Amino acid sequence: MGQFWTSCTHWRSSTAKLMRFLTRLVNMTGVTVGNRRSPMQQLDFFMPWIQRAFDLPPLPRGFHLVTHHLEGAVPELSDVHVGLLHLFLQHTSASLTINENADPDVRVDLESSMNVIAPEEFPYIHTCEGPDDMPAHVKSSLLGCSLSIPVAAGRLALGTWQGIYLAEHRNRAGSRRVVLTLQGE
Repeated sequence: MGQFWTSCTHWRSSTAKLMRFLTRLVNMTGVTVGNRRSPMQQLDFFMPWIQRAFDLPPLPRGFHLVTHHLEGAVPELSDVHVGLLHLFLQHTSASLTINENADPDVRVDLESSMNVIAPEEFPYIHTCEGPDDMPAHVKSSLLGCSLSIPVAAGRLALGTWQGIYLAEHRNRAGSRRVVLTLQGE
């Protein structure tokens, strides 16, 4: 029991030190500390969260470079010195991925490779939405529906040859909704 009590006391002491530090930090920045807001709540002022949904237009089956569409959907990106942009695709038959953005042959090869990995001719049980539906779900599960990208100096910190792709896995899909969440300072 003594060791547990010592741990609790140490934790309380560390928490109190952290709160005093945050209070000093907030006071140094000129933010008024009100009676009803904690120093952590005051720091929210410096770390804004922006979230919005953006609809990509209907695209044919394949890999489509959408970096500029998504950057344009969050103009606040240019105001962020350091942060993170999270992208979440609200669909189960398309994907988001990052890959080479220079040679268009990469897009063709990615589509061909995915069709070999999850062919339409496989004996799927879920077939009620057409022969391209279940392979689209498999491809989406393999590539994923979300990305987190660092933001540095008002720009996405993508590599020189990297771009964000919407991988459309259906033959005739509608628009695709992406939820963009930006956090930074």
